[in-house]
Amino acid sequence: MTLVITLLCFLCGSLMFSYWIGLLLKVNIRSVGDGNPGAANLWSSAGAKFGIAGIALDFLKGYLPIVLVLHTGLLSGYQLIPAALAPIIGHAFSPFLKFNGGKSLAVSFGIWSGLTNFHASLCFAIILALLYIIMKVVKRGWKSSSNEDGLMTSLGFLLLFIYLFYDRYPVFILWIWLGNFLLLLWKNRHAITHVFKDKRKREEKISKIS
Repeated sequence: MTLVITLLCFLCGSLMFSYWIGLLLKVNIRSVGDGNPGAANLWSSAGAKFGIAGIALDFLKGYLPIVLVLHTGLLSGYQLIPAALAPIIGHAFSPFLKFNGGKSLAVSFGIWSGLTNFHASLCFAIILALLYIIMKVVKRGWKSSSNEDGLMTSLGFLLLFIYLFYDRYPVFILWIWLGNFLLLLWKNRHAITHVFKDKRKREEKISKIS
């Protein structure tokens, strides 16, 4: 039963709604911005209305399977680990895009909303908002780059562990967090590397000038 439900959750997560909406609008969102086939690039290429639709659909493909599994009691405890991670992995490595999917942010929000009745996802949203404000102050109002957004997402999810740990969530929830964090870190690895490379280049320029 666990294997069947996990495969169904993976299939649900692998549905690339934002990419398909872009194709219906004759826009290849993989050729926009950072090339991510997710809702952010749909928003930037097709506008807020379609971007919000993409975010909602990506959220729901994480939220609905977990809520259904929890409310029916099909899985519980450690059995939930593969089922909870499956939609995130499905989005990140979608077979519909030759196993090259999105960064799984919206679907992660969906998973954690279902697992914790929105508590952890709200905490994560607050953390990201605070990091965004800090970035705005550091950059003196300039918009953050997609690479910096990737770094903030990974850092924000790392900080989410503090909330989960101190609110005494069960160990299997922490295992789900670890799997989710490692996946976000992997999908944002190039962005994080670029941020630190750019920082080092700026420091080298400053040292040469001084």
